[in-house]
Amino acid sequence: MSGEGPKYPQIHIQLTGTDGNAFSILGRVRAVMRQNGVPADELTEFTEQATSGDYDHLLRTCMRWVTVR
Repeated sequence: MSGEGPKYPQIHIQLTGTDGNAFSILGRVRAVMRQNGVPADELTEFTEQATSGDYDHLLRTCMRWVTVR
């Protein structure tokens, strides 16, 4: 992915003030993406990218896919 901003800028998710556990974040972001009609193959791609590094990589990946607050 290239360009400015997240892939799905219309999808907003609040991560501040919530459980910071990596699995919790991953599950919450996936659930919101699914609720907003993101196709299954895109969810798989997101999950593979998000889980291919450390905690900071997970957060950066979330910000590349959706609008994080």
